[in-house]
Amino acid sequence: MEYLIGIDLGTSGTKTVLFDVNGVPVASHTVEYPLHQPRNGWAEQDPHDWWGAVQETVRTVLNKSGAKPEEIKGVGLSGQMHGLVMLDAQGHVQRNAILWCDGRTQKQCDEITGTLGQRLIDVTANPALPGFTAGKILWVRENEPAVYEKCRHILLPKDYIRYKLTGEFATEVSDASGMNLLDVPNRRWSGEVLSALDIDSGLLGRMYESCQVTGAVTLAAAEVTGLAPGTTVAGGAGDNAAAAIGTGVVETGKAFTTLGTSGVIFAHADQVTIDPKGRVHTFCSAVPGAWTVMSCTLAAGLSLQWFRNQFCGAERELAAAQGRDVYELMTDSAARSPIGANRLIYLPYLMGERSPLLDSDARGAFIGLSNIHTKGDMIRAVMEGVAYSQRQCLDVFREMGVDVSDMAACGGGGRSPFWRQILADLYGCPVKTIASEQGPALGAAILAGVGAGLYSSVAEGCKVAVHAGEIQQPKAENSAAYEPFYQLYRNLYPTLRDSFHTLATL
Repeated sequence: MEYLIGIDLGTSGTKTVLFDVNGVPVASHTVEYPLHQPRNGWAEQDPHDWWGAVQETVRTVLNKSGAKPEEIKGVGLSGQMHGLVMLDAQGHVQRNAILWCDGRTQKQCDEITGTLGQRLIDVTANPALPGFTAGKILWVRENEPAVYEKCRHILLPKDYIRYKLTGEFATEVSDASGMNLLDVPNRRWSGEVLSALDIDSGLLGRMYESCQVTGAVTLAAAEVTGLAPGTTVAGGAGDNAAAAIGTGVVETGKAFTTLGTSGVIFAHADQVTIDPKGRVHTFCSAVPGAWTVMSCTLAAGLSLQWFRNQFCGAERELAAAQGRDVYELMTDSAARSPIGANRLIYLPYLMGERSPLLDSDARGAFIGLSNIHTKGDMIRAVMEGVAYSQRQCLDVFREMGVDVSDMAACGGGGRSPFWRQILADLYGCPVKTIASEQGPALGAAILAGVGAGLYSSVAEGCKVAVHAGEIQQPKAENSAAYEPFYQLYRNLYPTLRDSFHTLATL
């Protein structure tokens, strides 16, 4: 037998999945680790925890499956994006990694914008954001000069795992796109940006395409993971780029929506398309010679989770007694409310907003609340409001000329047929599920399969290993009914923007 391994290094834990060459998961295992928040708004993790989790998860899937080490033909890596890992000349970790959700670097982002202006978006395809890596590098240089002086290697989270597996300091284009340092149209480090920010290019890893071979498992790594020495390790991808491969989003017209804590739309593009306003992100695709456009709204599934935690105690008790998922009960209640939730609109800005508003002061709101409204109306309004926010991002994609006619749904919210139907009606295109729920890990494994020569291309790997599930078709009458509510939703943020900013100062 021949197998592939996908390692998905997430924020809450690392999940490793062993697949056969047809994309069928054979064994999986997850190990969690802590998130450190030394100050309000900061987020860090210890890279040693990641490596420990990789060792344990790889050994476990090998033991569970009974697969022989030599039957593993390739290892692919997926990981949380934007994190900063700093190593000294001996490859030792210098400080905890600063993560994607860390908000300490606004000052440095303002400095980057002031230094480069519009050229930053022209070259890196994205504005300077606190989540991205460049601001973190400048923060360490300004606040921890001794650490920066000793730093000889800067890596992204999954690329630290590559180093531990192979001894190679390398990255690939999809993950590097989220650093504010990559010339995204030309798929290489930007000498212009690095020079302007006074960052030594020698600190950065060698650049690869996502499906290229970046190294092989060393003897030392083999001893602690159970892999065979010499096993191929491919470039892999950032988590969303890997999820795109794992959902088959590798051709024009295809995209996926993730309704997890955040909401993401991720679309394939054969040409570089950059939003000059920076409302959505353009990254290099894990498909060689292609790009992706990505939005990120901050409180998608989080909005429904917040409502569950604050107002659905009775539903949680009933769900526990019946052995059901509380979200099923909430959805049943929402389904009894009509389109438009009896003229109630929810703005899902619980954590501020990223795409397409770029406003950290924006806040959530129910608009139109009256004595007639039930809990079911409010739940439906939350689900519709999140869907409106995704539609608003998709409108930006279409404004940019990025066609989307084939949409997959992922994440916890994507498992809800009711929520998928709302999305299909608002998008005006079918919304499907994927048979395998292993998105990023499967995408990483497919990339490893290309690197190992099991598939001739990423597209061929997807045809073999990615299989569609249920499909929600848009209903024309529903689409027409949603449209006036959606247009009102679009008008509410501009009306409330000044009030949000004033509220932030009180």
